[in-house]
Amino acid sequence: MDPERLRTLLHAVSDGEVTPEAAAAELAAGPMGTDGSGFRDLGYARVDTHRGIRTGDPEVVFGAGKTAAETVGIVDALRRASGEARPTMVTRADGATVAALRARWPDAWVSSGADPGAGGRPATVVVGELPEPRGLVAVVAAGTSDAHIAEEAAMTAAAAGAGVEIVRDVGVAGLHRVLAARPVLDRADCLVVVAGMEGALPSVIGGLVGTPLVAVPTSVGYGASFGGLAALLGMLTSCAPGIAVCNIDNGFGAGLFAARVARRA
Repeated sequence: MDPERLRTLLHAVSDGEVTPEAAAAELAAGPMGTDGSGFRDLGYARVDTHRGIRTGDPEVVFGAGKTAAETVGIVDALRRASGEARPTMVTRADGATVAALRARWPDAWVSSGADPGAGGRPATVVVGELPEPRGLVAVVAAGTSDAHIAEEAAMTAAAAGAGVEIVRDVGVAGLHRVLAARPVLDRADCLVVVAGMEGALPSVIGGLVGTPLVAVPTSVGYGASFGGLAALLGMLTSCAPGIAVCNIDNGFGAGLFAARVARRA
């Protein structure tokens, strides 16, 4: 069991908030338990309450396709299960969901570049205090239009326990901007490089530094970019070695992977 959750549980027993029998049942179930301690059945979702114990990562809810009420219900279940031991994230949240989360948790961290209204950019939301950072993830965005994906990656890495620095608008159309960011690239334990259009920036940076690098293609670009497919294929066929590639617009996946690397540095 997560040490912080164990302390919380023991204090709850001491204070009379949880019975010894209930505490014993939770301890006996273990991370893979299915009797209510391993997940919580809300009817519309079976919330995995032990994922953080197994992986050490923050709890995450994919907001797209869920109602605001469903998302708040899932987040509430996760917050109760973790005992505030780790933050809870919501990705791809629309305007109604952001409003509902802020109403329930006024101190929630909402991505600054989001515009979660009708047709706008979805938001990333973090509920709860960030863990003490270990290691450094540098998130590099090729263009301002890629910033919302870069911020999703940065917020994910921070919630997962890594220190984060963001480098914005250093695309290959002006290589001098990349060179000016070289000190940050050298300090980082892992890089997340986000680019749309032809997706060339990860190859350039991968040829400059030997830091582990995760590339994220974005759907930014004109017609022949095919919604990020051109950038994805360019990154997959990069001539620079040592580059891993995530799915189109998957800042979350890149941020989490980078944090796992940085935490072990």
